[in-house]
Amino acid sequence: MPRLDIVNECAVERTARVVQLEGLFDLPPAELSRVELHPDLPIEDRPWQIGLVVGPSGCGKSTIARKLWPDSVVSYDWPENRSVVDAFGSLPILQITSALSSVGFSSPPAWLRPFHVLSTGQQFRADLARALCNDRSPIVVDEFTSVVDRQVAQVGSAAIAKVVRRMGRTFVAVSCHYDIIPWLCPDWIYEPHTESFSWGSLRQRPPIALDIRRAERGEWKLFKPHHYLSADLNPTARCFVAQIAGAPVAFVAVMSFPHATRPGFREHRVVCLPDYQGVGIGNALSEYVASMYACRNKPYRSTTSNPAMIAHRRHSPLWRVIRRKSLTQRQTSRSTISSYTTASNRFTESFQWCGGFRPDDARAFGLLEAKVLDSHAVAG
Repeated sequence: MPRLDIVNECAVERTARVVQLEGLFDLPPAELSRVELHPDLPIEDRPWQIGLVVGPSGCGKSTIARKLWPDSVVSYDWPENRSVVDAFGSLPILQITSALSSVGFSSPPAWLRPFHVLSTGQQFRADLARALCNDRSPIVVDEFTSVVDRQVAQVGSAAIAKVVRRMGRTFVAVSCHYDIIPWLCPDWIYEPHTESFSWGSLRQRPPIALDIRRAERGEWKLFKPHHYLSADLNPTARCFVAQIAGAPVAFVAVMSFPHATRPGFREHRVVCLPDYQGVGIGNALSEYVASMYACRNKPYRSTTSNPAMIAHRRHSPLWRVIRRKSLTQRQTSRSTISSYTTASNRFTESFQWCGGFRPDDARAFGLLEAKVLDSHAVAG
């Protein structure tokens, strides 16, 4: 892309206060305000997918982005009193939910709400999902992550980079925050205030440290609004929470699975808070808990209708499909231990854990007695 010369001018009305201001700060009298920018972004020299225009406020980032990509800056009018899913034109509902899930906004209850009542993090991802559903290139997001917590911004940057690269799209973030660079892993970076351009190298994002602990049942209140089912926790369920820097971000509950010949355990609830979706935190907690329960020498099963979780497990060697996506007949267990129902009005898919074991962790969590051997064989 050739070097551009951008000149912004506007008239200055010489009022009494303007004259006073010039005197206070020793500014030369002016009837015209003029700003010149000379961006030089050689982005046509190499193939790329993710770019970053970064620098302090007022350095011309937005001006440059709108000059270079005038038709690509993400900005939408959302219906005031209609659900988020009603703003995607004529797209089929499965494509809409897939787009929302792909950017880490996998919260069906929130999809039913109007855009203006969503959190800033949810709005940010809803805008991106809508952009991914059209053909604009590149997708340019101004004020990228400026309205969200910095920890959320880092996780969100990693989630967005993941989906952009997977879909083969091009994306430009315009931001004043440098902390997102290792998470976004841009192919190039331009800093208007220094007029410096550099090609980046694709690196693995920083690890996310999860602290996993047993949870009190009352902690479900934080996660319940983001689950696609309205049922409360089963009274016999054991609960686990994953934290990042002391903040709860994901929740898993497990209960006994009554069966005449092959009783075991089943995943009862899995929820990752919307601001932390898209980088595998929910799956990581789910699989950690599964690996502990597998030490009990009983099958560990999970049934879900979440598109992202189904896609992950289908391609994971840690799970085996035991029932493909289908509508199931409603059942009710009469066990005195638990009562449960299976879906009859939504498509679900069932899996069984076939991954590894964590006997030491299982003992630490009180799930395995010390006398149980570390040799495990779960029936297929």
